[in-house]
Amino acid sequence: MDVQESIYDQIKSIMPARIIGSVVSTEGIAVSVAGFPVPIGALAQIEQPGREPILAEAVGFRDDVTLLCSYSDLTGIRRGARVELVQTVPRLRVGDELLGRIVNAFGQPIDEEPRPILSERIRYDRRPPDAYARPRIDTVLSTGIRAIDGFLTVGRGQRIGIFAGSGVGKSVTLGMMTRYTDADVIVIGLIGERGREVNDFIERNLGEEGKRKSVVVVSTSNEPALMRVRAAQGAMTIAEYFRDRGKNVLFLIDSLTRYAQALREIGLAAGEAPAAKGFPPSVFSAIPRLVERAGRAQTGSITAFLTVLVEGDDKDDPIGDAVRGLLDGHIWLSRKLSNRGHYPAIDPLESISRLMPDICSPEHQEAANRLRRLLGIYAENEDLISVGAYQEGTNPEIDRAIRLKPTIDAWLCQRTDEPSTFDEALEGLMALDSAE
Repeated sequence: MDVQESIYDQIKSIMPARIIGSVVSTEGIAVSVAGFPVPIGALAQIEQPGREPILAEAVGFRDDVTLLCSYSDLTGIRRGARVELVQTVPRLRVGDELLGRIVNAFGQPIDEEPRPILSERIRYDRRPPDAYARPRIDTVLSTGIRAIDGFLTVGRGQRIGIFAGSGVGKSVTLGMMTRYTDADVIVIGLIGERGREVNDFIERNLGEEGKRKSVVVVSTSNEPALMRVRAAQGAMTIAEYFRDRGKNVLFLIDSLTRYAQALREIGLAAGEAPAAKGFPPSVFSAIPRLVERAGRAQTGSITAFLTVLVEGDDKDDPIGDAVRGLLDGHIWLSRKLSNRGHYPAIDPLESISRLMPDICSPEHQEAANRLRRLLGIYAENEDLISVGAYQEGTNPEIDRAIRLKPTIDAWLCQRTDEPSTFDEALEGLMALDSAE
């Protein structure tokens, strides 16, 4: 529970004052309610004759009305419908019983298993840990993927972006992490995914081994924007619960772009002016609030991998630009490698882990740099090599790059059913560096 929240605020959020308003109009996904002075973020229910009330959330104000966005379809809402305050500060029920479960944005199970009994309630919008209270990141987290553990070593509490276009292998890469990582707990947010892909990811990519120590929070693309936003926040809240109990949590969001797109829908509905590529300014302030909640704390850590969809493989996408400045590194999945059948399609030359020098031995760092240099030399001369214009013996470095390139590529490729540890990745990397 947030230590800065008073007992009074907790009681008030559970038993709010009775406030009632009425629907004046609707515009897109926004509902205007008169006589309803509630704070932003408060939950309300909109009554419908003969049907279950619709749950909605206050997102802004305009003139004398309060703007609500609904968690479900607005069909059936009429002018003058009664709106009643439910809760001023939304909370999520959490507990160890969530492990192995698939839940929606409200933490309710959607996997047809019995509903777990969860005793703790935590705010969705918790503050990030204070900057001065964060310990330094000094311990390696094994992801189980050689290309990452060897070339882009990640520390416990680090935040990494996975940037790629559609169909390049993001879900497969995340699935390999969930099966082979040495993290204690895995929390996965599937935000805006196609409904068909949810079961595919859980059964094919996550598997039984990964599912046992995972919590999967799902909000599909057909659900309202508010559900997608709440699912991302709920996934982070669950990760924080386990972190506060001393666990090292691997936190995966697929994708942060769809979270931003949902925020854009809500911002535009609330009357914000669009800015970069149609995204209103509130999107670029909401993303840091979510990302900063990950990291290392006094009692545990949240290591975050956040996927970012880049339209047409455009590296200058506004969301990608905004996210890169918040992260401790990024992994670029290359369509060129994917088209060659090179999986995972991680491009070491376009990727970086900013904390690798702090958590790796000098020998590891130097070996990775030398091999990356060889890959760079080969890439610079690939056209000459491909057409046979390069003559062997002209440049010793190019000669070595040509000799080792197939071996390096074979090592970087990894089957989805092929586990790997950090020690095995380091041993393979050092063997490549010493090869002639």
